[in-house]
Formats: sequence, C-alpha cells, structure tokens
Amino acid sequence: MDEVSVARLYVLRATYLLLVVGLGTTIWPLLLGSPETAEHFRGVTWCLLSTVAFLALLGLRYPLKMLPLLVFELIWKATWVITIGLPRQSAGQLEGAFRETWFATLMGLVIFALAIPWGYLVRRYIREPGDRWSSSRAPITIT
Repeated sequence: MDEVSVARLYVLRATYLLLVVGLGTTIWPLLLGSPETAEHFRGVTWCLLSTVAFLALLGLRYPLKMLPLLVFELIWKATWVITIGLPRQSAGQLEGAFRETWFATLMGLVIFALAIPWGYLVRRYIREPGDRWSSSRAPITIT
C-alpha cells in the first residue's frame, strides 16, 4: 500500500464510485424492470454491466485489489472505439445512441487512463513473478 499515495487511492475510489452510480442507475433498472422483454444480447450486456457495477462496490473498499476491473473497463472501451466508434465516425454515421455512446466511451477512456496508477500496475501485474502453477515446490518430472 505504501507504493500508492492516499490521494491516488481516493481517485481510484472515486472512479469505482462513478462505475457504481453510473451503471447502477442506468443498467440495474433495465435489468430488474423487464428482463423477459430484452433481446438476448441486450440482456447479456445488461448482466455484464450490472456485474461490473457490483464489483466496483468492492473497489471502494479494495481499490488496488480491484484494479483489473478498471483495466477491463479501459480495454473494452478502447476496443469499442477502435472497432465500432472510429469506423462509424469516419463514415459520418455517429447519430443518436451511437453518438452518446461515442462521447461516454471516450470520456471513460480518459477517466480510467488517468485514474489507473500505471507504475503500480506495471510493478504488480507485469514485473512481479506470477503465482505458482502447482502446489508442490518440487520440480515436476514427466515420465
């Protein structure tokens, strides 16, 4: 915990709170209101996003342990911008819901990119050795 300042922890908590409030007020009412009328993929999307909101509640208490959730958010938003948003914007087809999603997704990209403590992320998830693959410390022999 000493590696990340208290101020950064509050920024992370505020980011998780944004997910809880944003997704909680938009997705949960849709999911709880009439899931039987939702299209299949729309229902899947609502369930996924409502789960992100629920997990973000854990991020309020454990901002560093839940950091992969913010990375997930950053990656899916970047994927949407690259694969759906940019082609539609280039073709002049960003209208209605697509325009709203475009701006919300770009705003999310900026917020998550700024909130993530990149130095900590690199140290903990890239440079630090991974967990063991077996329960014993003895070398595995193949016969």
